Amino acid sequence: MKGDKAMPLKLYAEENKVVACLMGEIDHHGAGRLREEIDGMLERMRPDTLILDFREVTFMDSSGIGLVMGRYRLIRQWNGAVEIHNPAPSIKKVMRLAGLDRIASIHASPPAKGGSTEKTEAQV
Repeated sequence: MKGDKAMPLKLYAEENKVVACLMGEIDHHGAGRLREEIDGMLERMRPDTLILDFREVTFMDSSGIGLVMGRYRLIRQWNGAVEIHNPAPSIKKVMRLAGLDRIASIHASPPAKGGSTEKTEAQV
């Protein structure tokens, strides 16, 4: 059943970016915990860019849309930007229908790798 298990999250900073590698299912059960983890890192780092990597996301309901929109509102407080990487075609379609492509750039490629300044791996 969706949301019964913890949603893995790899969260790290490199240069002036925070990268959140999301995995599994994003639904209303897990979205709150994801928000808390990501927001904590954003508040500490105040990056120019938040990269949300959807490569390993297998399911997303409207909570995923809310997750992106909320992080966009937070990072815009210090003029940051959001990038979405590797969404599955079905998830990308939902994102575009919701208008996320107007607030975040959507990329089919993985985010560029660099040296990390802080690493956190969490089971949320």
